[in-house]
Amino acid sequence: MTEHAVVIAGGGPTGLMLAGELALAGADVAIVERRSTHELEGSRAGGMNSRTLEVLDQRGIVDRFLPQGFSAPVAHFSALLLDTTDQPTRHAFGLALLQYRIERTLCEWLGEYGVPIYRGREVTGFISSNDTVDIDLSDGSTLRAQYLVGCDGGRSLVRKKAGIDFPGWDPSTSCLVADVQVTEEPEWGIHRQGALHSFFKFEEDGPVRVLVTEPQLGRTDTPTLRDLREALLSVRGTDYGIHSPTWISRFTDVTRQAEAYRKGRVLLAGDAAHVHFPIGGQGLNTGIQDAVNLGWKLAQVVNGTSAASLLDTYHTERHPVAARVLHNTLAQTALSRPGERVDALRDIMSDLLTLEKPRRQIAAMMNGLDIHYDLAPEAGPGHPLLGRRMPDLEVRTARGTVRVYTLLHEGRGVLLNLGTAITGTSGWSHRVDVVEAQYLEADRTFELPVIGMVEAPHAVLIRPDGYVAWVGDSTTTGLNGALQNWFGPPRYSGGGS
Repeated sequence: MTEHAVVIAGGGPTGLMLAGELALAGADVAIVERRSTHELEGSRAGGMNSRTLEVLDQRGIVDRFLPQGFSAPVAHFSALLLDTTDQPTRHAFGLALLQYRIERTLCEWLGEYGVPIYRGREVTGFISSNDTVDIDLSDGSTLRAQYLVGCDGGRSLVRKKAGIDFPGWDPSTSCLVADVQVTEEPEWGIHRQGALHSFFKFEEDGPVRVLVTEPQLGRTDTPTLRDLREALLSVRGTDYGIHSPTWISRFTDVTRQAEAYRKGRVLLAGDAAHVHFPIGGQGLNTGIQDAVNLGWKLAQVVNGTSAASLLDTYHTERHPVAARVLHNTLAQTALSRPGERVDALRDIMSDLLTLEKPRRQIAAMMNGLDIHYDLAPEAGPGHPLLGRRMPDLEVRTARGTVRVYTLLHEGRGVLLNLGTAITGTSGWSHRVDVVEAQYLEADRTFELPVIGMVEAPHAVLIRPDGYVAWVGDSTTTGLNGALQNWFGPPRYSGGGS
């Protein structure tokens, strides 16, 4: 029986990102993926938002993705466009990039760490004990792991076998989505006349992505080109001569969230933990950010740095984030329906989103920049930065001026000392880098999304996922508690752990 510290079921963007985070931290991880290659049937998800680009920047790999797609300084809320140019981030834009390119690039990154991917196989069952998880694969082989993570989609077998409930809302609408060729150029963009439908091209020479609402709900048969033509004719009066489909699929607005993201030695991430109507492009991004939250914590547990209780913070932090995504997609779905009553509501929403504060707040939400983890009071003074993502400031260090995100490339914690005398932290040097630095003059205050301008603190403890775990203004009160909470008990040479 082959053994690994962590086995991930599912090699989509969430599973690949999680494997990279674990491998970066030195954990033994493997992926089980049903596809024989990373190639996808159809192009699937189509882009990444600002916060996802930031977390890739934190790992030093964002430049592998940017040249492959095209960026636009806009987000949208139910097709109401939002200017994002004034969002306080280096990545104040969305990146249109097809999922197969995202997966291919993540696979290349994993290859640098030698992460094994068991392709052409699926997890068919498992038995979890106090110490291990024995995992059955579809080819008759078995794996043993300390932890199993289900990144295996909305119909997750891992979630079902673990007995984790998946409550939510049943579907109220059904859509067809396809990549096709056309003989007539469609009217590009998102439309609501008759029913929700849209036409996009993600690549200049690529196929046309068509989405159209089906006339009826509840069909479970395999959709065909004829079905797509009939649905288009019903809302547009033409099918634009669609032909040569490479992919046709059906999805609904079913909206569900796992009751728990962890049950013993089994965890869930991405679509296995939450599903929703794909309006606003938040699904892939939420999954990747799940992986970045979970990865360093799980690595510390399997490497013996932290107790297993650290994994409980994964659910505590990420469950509310996805619940909010589900909430805003329910609102967007309702706002996308045709009819004069909804038209009146859209008119009011459109007017509101021309105002600076509502526009910036909704744009920050859609880009994942407003996420706030409610950390314990003992983490330090109540600075607005606590529990939020650290801005990518430039600071002066002994090696010159550097961006904060470059300090996170190794996936370690960073104690950034910007004026407070800090001692007594050597016991955490195995997981935390202490960096002596100075602000550039322009950064004595800086802007946080939604919050606005804040005073720059004297010191910050940044977790590997880029979120601030402690803020020091003039003292180190609460620092050792935060270090122990997030990075385990101190270790000293010649001493215990």
